[in-house]
Amino acid sequence: TVSPGGGGEEGSSVLQEIEARGKPQLGATDEVQELVVTDEVEGTGAEVQPGDTVTAHYVGVQAAAGVEFDSSWSRGSPTQFPLNGVIQGWSEGLVGMKEGGRRTLVLPADMAYGRTPPPGSGIAPGATLVCTVDLGSVD
Repeated sequence: TVSPGGGGEEGSSVLQEIEARGKPQLGATDEVQELVVTDEVEGTGAEVQPGDTVTAHYVGVQAAAGVEFDSSWSRGSPTQFPLNGVIQGWSEGLVGMKEGGRRTLVLPADMAYGRTPPPGSGIAPGATLVCTVDLGSVD
């Protein structure tokens, strides 16, 4: 079995562990001025380096209300993305994370979407975001 984005048998077992862990439940939290990184589960695989492409499951909520705005879990499959193609809080906050890990990022607005969130995203201008990421593979 080959996992999305590569990884072979090892990558597949990591994704199975993540699926078994299930979608994280996030609630409202305080606004922050700096990036807050918390490892919920320490991974044991390859470590993310700046500019890597990763495959991960994630869920994101607005900190003030705890309202979900996006989730790969809700779509039913992990997503692959390059760290140089995402918001600053993710490109910085995922570096050093290891495959198989679960990390929660609390992103101040200036490291997320600031005053101009994507139209139709449901994200309020200036919102602090909370995202939990389950890292399947470093591709």
